[in-house]
Amino acid sequence: MDYGMIGKIEKAKIYAEERADRIKFETMQVRINGDNNAHVVSYDGGRWNCDCNFFRTRHVCSHTMAMERILENMVLMGETAH
Repeated sequence: MDYGMIGKIEKAKIYAEERADRIKFETMQVRINGDNNAHVVSYDGGRWNCDCNFFRTRHVCSHTMAMERILENMVLMGETAH
């Protein structure tokens, strides 16, 4: 392995360890396989959205809360698309 690649691997490790300070999600979309159905959760510009019925009425759901926990400190918490 060349020195350039070794340096990139070391830098990647630092970024991963310091993820809360270095990485902020701007947009993403994921599919969560729930107990009954799969749901699409998206995050765009600090706002969450989910295609489940609960989210439509409450603007938060188990799917968006799970993603907030998974991505702790890398997304703004508790903001929803209205």
